This record gives sequence, C-alpha cells and structure tokens, in this order.
Amino acid sequence: MLDMRQVTKVYRTAMVETHALRALDLHVKEGEFVAVTGPSGSGKTTFLNIAGLLEDFTGGEFTLDGENVKGLSDDARSRLRNQKIGFIFQGFNLIPDLNLFDNVDVPLRYRGMSAKDRKLRIEDSLGLVGLGSRMKHFPAELSGGQQQRVAIARALAGSPRLLLADEPTGNLDSQMARGVLELLEDINSQGTTIIMVTHDPELAARAQRNVHIVDGMATDLSVEPALIRAAQAAGASASTSV
Repeated sequence: MLDMRQVTKVYRTAMVETHALRALDLHVKEGEFVAVTGPSGSGKTTFLNIAGLLEDFTGGEFTLDGENVKGLSDDARSRLRNQKIGFIFQGFNLIPDLNLFDNVDVPLRYRGMSAKDRKLRIEDSLGLVGLGSRMKHFPAELSGGQQQRVAIARALAGSPRLLLADEPTGNLDSQMARGVLELLEDINSQGTTIIMVTHDPELAARAQRNVHIVDGMATDLSVEPALIRAAQAAGASASTSV
C-alpha cells in the first residue's frame, strides 16, 4: 500500500538547511495497522504530510498503492489523495456551523458525486461510528469522543484505501481514547490500511506493528525488540513531563 525508500525532506531558507527526514525507509502492506511513534521534532508530522500527499519530498522514492508519486503535478496529487486517502486529525477539524451530516458531506462534494450517492455514504459512515441518530446535531452538542467519531466518519465516507490518523486520541480522556481505538481496530479488520501517529505507548502496542522515528529515520520495532522498551520508556517520560 505504501512504500517509501530512502525518502528525504530538507527545508531550506537563505541561512538554514533543516533535514526533517533522512533516508527514511517504510513499507506498509495492504490491510496493516501500523503505529508510528517518536519524540517531538523527530519527523513524524513531516512523514505523515508526505504520506498523505500534502507536501512533496526532496529525495528518494515513494509509491502509493502501486503508483509512483514522485513528480506528480498538484492536480494529480490532489486527485490521488481524494481517491485513496482519508485523514483523522487530533483537533477533529469539524466546522462548528455545520451539523454532522453536512460536516461529513464537505469532502464528498469535491468528488463530484450525486446528492443521492453522498447521502447514502454519509448515513452509512455515521451509522458505522454509532452516530446515525444524531446527524442533525452540531459539533458543540457532542462530547470529544463523539466529535472524533464524526471525524472518522468523514474520513470513511470517501471509502479510502489508506487511513492516516494524527494523534487521534490526543484530546480525549482514557475511556474515550479506548473507544476510538476500538473503532479504528474494527475499521482495520474490514480491510482498511491504517497508519496512526501517537505518543501513547499503550495505544501503539495495540497496533499490528510499531515504527519508531528518531532524527528523521525509521526503525521497525517489531524486528528490534530491545528498542521497544526504550521507546515505551521515552513515551512514558514525555507523558509525565507534559
């Protein structure tokens, strides 16, 4: 589904050159649930932006669902992103003035679907996350966990092959976080590939595979058991300090 080989990302200004990713290798099979961990500033967000075709990379090769994305035009990248990828953000990114139905509808309108098709997709996705009876409610009328479920429904409505989740439980209490993670696990069991960035070692441990990014380079913790304990200890220490 996703294949990055020696991917680099360099941000340049007139005076400074910052290497956000350094020869990053990451291979994610179709149907996998992969957690990406690492300290702040390690390159996780840059990786996620590149994986989601939100920004370009400097060097290396990147293939998404069999298509080489290197050198694609902005229009081609937007089209591929719209067809293949769903996004879940830590801050939900819901539009407060729109009810749940219309929030889920927003990205579908860019795909040129008929109103009938959009309605079916919206109802199905909100039903899947347990909010089918609250379609006319507004975000402010929901709990944080319910708002995140709306964000998940919005991502699922486009039938993505790859779901990218950026700290999807970061703004939730532990009980709500468990509920959201269980929902993601259910979605993954139905065949959707999921890559989840998280600082929480307990959530990362429930993924099928854990990739740790440090200084712009990725290490697969499933083949480096000794690093798992170190990564978990670092994550626990970071959580305590926050």
